Amino acid sequence: MNTQDTIISYARKTIAEEARAIAHLEELIDTEFSNAIETIHNSKGRVIITGIGKSAIIATKIVATMNSTGTPAVFMHAADAIHGDLGNILEDDVVICISKSGNTPEIKVLVPFIKNFKNPLIGITANKESFLGKEADYVLHAYVEKEACPNNLAPTTSTTAQLVIGDALAVCLLHLQGFSSRDFAKYHPGGALGKKLYLRVSDITSQNEKPEVSPDSDINSVIVEITEKRLGATAVTKDGSILGIITDGDLRRMLTTNTSFAGLTAKDIMSSNPKRIDNDAMAVDALDRLEENSITQLLAEKEGKYTGLIHIHDLMREGIL
Repeated sequence: MNTQDTIISYARKTIAEEARAIAHLEELIDTEFSNAIETIHNSKGRVIITGIGKSAIIATKIVATMNSTGTPAVFMHAADAIHGDLGNILEDDVVICISKSGNTPEIKVLVPFIKNFKNPLIGITANKESFLGKEADYVLHAYVEKEACPNNLAPTTSTTAQLVIGDALAVCLLHLQGFSSRDFAKYHPGGALGKKLYLRVSDITSQNEKPEVSPDSDINSVIVEITEKRLGATAVTKDGSILGIITDGDLRRMLTTNTSFAGLTAKDIMSSNPKRIDNDAMAVDALDRLEENSITQLLAEKEGKYTGLIHIHDLMREGIL
């Protein structure tokens, strides 16, 4: 077996072993899990998640997932907790402690202090008979038969299992809270996903120039308007209402069919009844309209009046496309 085949074999074996371990977790979900979820859901406080080593890294990811899906969460490193960070735990908080063995020295020191605070304690561990497993109010069993590491030492499969349990917690809480796509957008305003959920056509048209000519405008005025506004098109309007659109393509076709454009006006070359969208519509809907019709510009209107032009490049710039 050559080096490339060996690498591919190791990678596939790792993925297969972790996949089997994750599939087994489904059988371990029981009333302990549902009771833990209800405890968090009914709590008036936050979720404090702690761990040591690689489990601490997993804890930070679970915290991030919970915060982004409507469950306030805070990370507390197990080693730092007993040196002052226990002050992070407030009266109504629920504490989640993550440890594969459930018997590490830091966990054995930390857990009694948490119990003294009377906060509900949820343990995520591979060993239900461990110190953490016996002391926790609720135990989420993240058992794995072995690590993907050939020496069965480096945390691999076990940390993946912890991560999946954390995702299951976050998703269950999301459902109970009725967390919607609009809520998600509220917590992700800067990302492309969030923009798809909150960015409106008006947010884009308000930043663009507003190319506009009357139906009687001469061709020279049309060319100047399209050139100056730099959107590749202009609306043709009367009393604020859209009559048509003239694009760069319309101008090129005009030049191929007319030896002279003297006397031609906007109404002579415009495309009537152009595709349009409400100014308050979502930007992602504008993208759908553009793609459905294989066009690059879309006219926006509000209550029947022209408000601006949106170009597919605007959506690309915003990360919608």
